[in-house]
Amino acid sequence: MNDRKFHIGYWVAVLLGLFVVQYMVAVNHQVASIPYSQFQQLLNDGKVAEVGVSDRFLQGTLKEALPGGQTRFATTRVDPEVAKELEGHGVKFNGEIESTLFRDILSWILPMLLFVGVYVWLGRRMAGGGGLMQIGKSRARVYVESDTKTSFADVAGVDEAKDELREVVDFLRDPGRYGRLGGRMPKGVLLVGPPGTGKTLLARAVAGEAKVAFLSISGAEFVEMFVGVGAARVRDLFEQARGKAPAIIFIDELDALGRARGLGGAYGGVNSEAEQTLNQLLVEMDGFDSRAGLVILAATNRPEILDPALLRAGRFDRQVLVDRPDRAGRVQILNVHLKRVRLAPEVSPEQIAALTPGFTGADLANLVNEATLLATRRGAEAVSMADFNNAVERIVAGLEKRNRLLNSHEREIVAYHEMGHALVAMALPGTDPVHKVSIIPRGIGALGYTIQRPTEDRFLMTREELERKMMVLLGGRAAELVVFNHLSTGAADDLQRVTDIARGMVTRYGMSETLGSVTYERDPRSMLAGPNALPGGPREHDYGPAAGDAIDAEVRRIVDGALERTVALLRERREALERTARRLLEVETLDEAELSRLAGAAPVQKAAE
Repeated sequence: MNDRKFHIGYWVAVLLGLFVVQYMVAVNHQVASIPYSQFQQLLNDGKVAEVGVSDRFLQGTLKEALPGGQTRFATTRVDPEVAKELEGHGVKFNGEIESTLFRDILSWILPMLLFVGVYVWLGRRMAGGGGLMQIGKSRARVYVESDTKTSFADVAGVDEAKDELREVVDFLRDPGRYGRLGGRMPKGVLLVGPPGTGKTLLARAVAGEAKVAFLSISGAEFVEMFVGVGAARVRDLFEQARGKAPAIIFIDELDALGRARGLGGAYGGVNSEAEQTLNQLLVEMDGFDSRAGLVILAATNRPEILDPALLRAGRFDRQVLVDRPDRAGRVQILNVHLKRVRLAPEVSPEQIAALTPGFTGADLANLVNEATLLATRRGAEAVSMADFNNAVERIVAGLEKRNRLLNSHEREIVAYHEMGHALVAMALPGTDPVHKVSIIPRGIGALGYTIQRPTEDRFLMTREELERKMMVLLGGRAAELVVFNHLSTGAADDLQRVTDIARGMVTRYGMSETLGSVTYERDPRSMLAGPNALPGGPREHDYGPAAGDAIDAEVRRIVDGALERTVALLRERREALERTARRLLEVETLDEAELSRLAGAAPVQKAAE
């Protein structure tokens, strides 16, 4: 009722104001404002009846009405001498000077309004459209119990990680059970693993299994250009979570927020805003009891750069490795993704898993999608095994570039280069089988490619296996030396990989007879975690100039020795090299069966030794 009276009174006041304005305008229109020169003319003509004089203005009435019907007039006085001089020249004059006040005010107000508008617009953008008052609010996406549909059944290939997280699910369902004997659940669980292994999906599955609220945010969303905003968002995030407890707080890409303070060099510096945000996160993690029903999950693929204070006991005191799946894990993941695909009878997940060692869950999902698109493009009724083979090649080697035309000499060099890789791999024992060789350009810079497919997952390699791998990589350059006796730029990527392997053998694995079993490069994770963590972070070198020269010389000796053995091997198999290269120039692609038939000879042990 009071609101209604207020609105009525407001509109009555508005109407009265309009009447007053209209009356004043009408009154002002009855008085004619005339130039002072016209007033003098009327005065000389005897038409002025009465005049009121002030120091600046004259106002009075006329004997006869003006053309506009007004009998009252007003004008501004002009100095008599100036008026006399202007009148002598027949100039119309007045005592009023055009006012620039309005223009001056606009020259100040418009830029201010522009700056205020830009400031408000930026504030709304940074605050997610909520205005400057919302800039310190958390941007976490909140999913209630019914929104999180993911469960552990949707996550495959990471059985060990799921077993670790089942305790978290049981705790959120029944917190009192774990306090019965005086124990407590970890406050924070850090999911560590390479990109694409399913860390985010696993965190959502924990929330879906526990049937609790799930607050998800990325570490990069905390930090803004204003100092203090990130810390405010951290506080607001934990306040929201306490209000929805039991709940899970999930921070994706934790390394964007939890980078070690004071790190420089290769890892870059951190500004005061990032440090304040990290400090606030540390305080909030210390400020709640795990019995309150809150669990913090975080994911990162760079644990070596996280601040040691973040990883200490009482904060993220449990780390769960979400690694690349093994062959059995890949079969499980493929079973999940193949449910929605119409497959040909010959396709089996076991065969596909054997073709994809090292693939993550995201890679396998992409593989299934690529194979489906290839089958759809050729108008097939089902996805065949050939589609999966082509999809693997497309992911590993890139798209075919048949429009990239090479001249005959370049094609010949590429053919011998690729056959050099293939023949060395076929001649050496213990190397991965060669699946296909092609001189069809693929990807960004590959003019040809040789595909090897491992028969099993490998986690350790001996010195001899590393040396054989280097020989396979150097097979292309060795073939060019044997056949053409010159060098080309086609071996640039091979040389880079060979150099990395040789340097790792010397500086990391202690496989050099000259330098001994000494490690010259420290693992950054050993320098950032633990009770003896170094506050300055990792260093670029852990050796002096003399040791650096010795390392460079040893790396070169290893690479040169591998190249010499590879050249000797191909010289022994020169006939097979010529035969297979000529056939490759004819058909452009050779598969495993035809390669075995053309190469013919058994593995060469002498040159390998």
